[in-house]
Amino acid sequence: MGGFRAIAHRDLWIAVTGGSGALVVDGRAFDPYLAHEWPRGGELSIGWLEHGAHAYLAVRGGVGEGDADDSGRVLGSLSTDTLARLGPDPLRAGARLTVGRSPQAPVPVLDIAPWGAPRDQLELELSPGPRQDWFEASARRVLFDEVWTVSGDADRVGMRLDGPELVRTTAWELPSEGMLPGAMQVAPGGRPTVLLADGPVTGGYPVIAVVTDASLDALGQARPGTRIRFRHARA
Repeated sequence: MGGFRAIAHRDLWIAVTGGSGALVVDGRAFDPYLAHEWPRGGELSIGWLEHGAHAYLAVRGGVGEGDADDSGRVLGSLSTDTLARLGPDPLRAGARLTVGRSPQAPVPVLDIAPWGAPRDQLELELSPGPRQDWFEASARRVLFDEVWTVSGDADRVGMRLDGPELVRTTAWELPSEGMLPGAMQVAPGGRPTVLLADGPVTGGYPVIAVVTDASLDALGQARPGTRIRFRHARA
């Protein structure tokens, strides 16, 4: 949701993509999606996002690359998986990040960004889930007929949706089975949760539907309060 600030310890080139908000580097506003210089000693500020839920900061040379000490790597990665507790600690105030050596090639010139801000209302495609027969026929109709709202329980692991109850035909529980990003699990309370990029590898709730890969990117930028309608995926 924004609210990021950092100081450059050497001259850098950066770009910010994803959600839109106020972007300022060294006291000057700059546009998203385009490469910009970040001078040594200058402060970068990514303000609270007006649209979308995640902004992505790309630094030329790569964040964490070129560090002589690779002790922070887990399975060759510097990423943090908060659910499985793998990788280095999440970023905290005062953390210092290394940046790899910049390539020798010039920075590509791009003066048009053919992307817009993430939308506040979405229409997404759903494919049938492997356990849709665990639900009443009325639940499958409700899923597509009603408007759903992204709740405050949303992060990179999953996104819980507010709306009517999806009624099950079975009362027993399901043994854990493999999950995919986009899988829509329904807990006993009847509220659906869509698993996202950091979702678990196993699940114990029935999956009524799966958000298609093309729609998953848009869902990843949905902020609490975003309204969603679902439609059947094209065959």
